[in-house]
Amino acid sequence: MKIADLRRSYGRDVLTEERAAIDPFIQFDQWFKAALEAGLPEPNAMTLATVSAAGRPSSRIVLLKHFDLDHIAAGASARGFVWFTNYESRKGMELAVHPHAALQFHWIELERQVRIEGEVEKITPAESDAYFASRPRDSQIGAWASPQSRTIPNRIPLEDAKARLEQTLGATVSRPPYWGGYRLVPDYFEFWQGRASRLHDRLVYRIGAGTPWEMLRLAP
Repeated sequence: MKIADLRRSYGRDVLTEERAAIDPFIQFDQWFKAALEAGLPEPNAMTLATVSAAGRPSSRIVLLKHFDLDHIAAGASARGFVWFTNYESRKGMELAVHPHAALQFHWIELERQVRIEGEVEKITPAESDAYFASRPRDSQIGAWASPQSRTIPNRIPLEDAKARLEQTLGATVSRPPYWGGYRLVPDYFEFWQGRASRLHDRLVYRIGAGTPWEMLRLAP
């Protein structure tokens, strides 16, 4: 079969203005829970796109670890979407220069995508410490052992560093100073639901004048 002949028809669900939540964080929460309930593999996997100082884009898959729906429940404004990484990695260096990024979730089994754009900030050291302490010890050691995004000759330096750190680090492993969390604070959401005849539903939420969010429909 030719690549050009690979296609499927969509028709599992619809996304109308009447069915969509007024707040995009609530809409995301509903769709994320649906992905969890459907048993999808790693529903928190998301594409993170950043741009270099020269304007060259790059993307990779990272794991969402938190989004601030709890602030809505508490009556405060939601803040954003959190992931963790090495601050000295390529994405960390790019975010230091251009602190804006885009996220994308693709739940193909549900025929859904979510795109989120906004400004990126580091979370507090206390928040990073708390998450790092919750990680398995092997993952904690891995954060110390890997000079992420830097060139290495082979796997031997990684394995040697891991073995050495397993012996030298105590039972309680502290967070490396170059490792922690980022939060993307959205100003744009797009929810995409596959539809028949490629006439997909695309609802956009963006910060509006005088309203927290305004909802728009885009042509597919």
